[in-house]
Amino acid sequence: MQTHRIQFATSTDHSKLKLVLASKSPRRQSLLRLTGIPFETIEVNVDESFSPLLSPAEIVQGLSERKARYALEQYPHLQDNAVVLSADTIVVIDNSVLNKPQDFSQAVQMLTRLQGRTHEVFTGFALLGAGQVHLDYERTAVTFAPMTQAEIEHYIQTAQPFDKAGSYGIQDDFGACFIERIEGCYYNVVGLPLAKVYRALKAFPALFTNQKTTLAV
Repeated sequence: MQTHRIQFATSTDHSKLKLVLASKSPRRQSLLRLTGIPFETIEVNVDESFSPLLSPAEIVQGLSERKARYALEQYPHLQDNAVVLSADTIVVIDNSVLNKPQDFSQAVQMLTRLQGRTHEVFTGFALLGAGQVHLDYERTAVTFAPMTQAEIEHYIQTAQPFDKAGSYGIQDDFGACFIERIEGCYYNVVGLPLAKVYRALKAFPALFTNQKTTLAV
């Protein structure tokens, strides 16, 4: 799956578009605010299962598109005046995909597997609206320092990373102590590859009308 745009017929007034983030993630909301583009948020709950035959890039792009399309189905009024942004993040190590941990024990297992090693973080995103479908993704390599069992358990108890792929947040206070190196986009690991998202948003000039700065358009 590659970055693409699909044109389709629409009678929408593209001069009055608004941006809608299909995610209640506080991390993605904080990152999107950095663009200066006003946006609304909605919550989407979709089946996040996927075929094991898919590549990590195909998984995150496919799930992102699924979320965006579900948002438009659940909120039909958005089809007339909105661009929906959705995203999905996974952690990959030894060709295995790590999603969000189900419980404390699984979180321990994930961090035990990640500590002292390098893994990959993939975040895909989808933009749907104004006659376009745009899909893309980013990959970042993250190297963890070794962690003791006590450090792993302390991190999980204090950070409660049960809403994070791979059981950790790179921005968490104590967890940050064990990030030895990253190769690629830092914001991608947080949950949104901001540079790529911002570039993609430029395909919708109307979104920048109320932006704090119009230098990007």
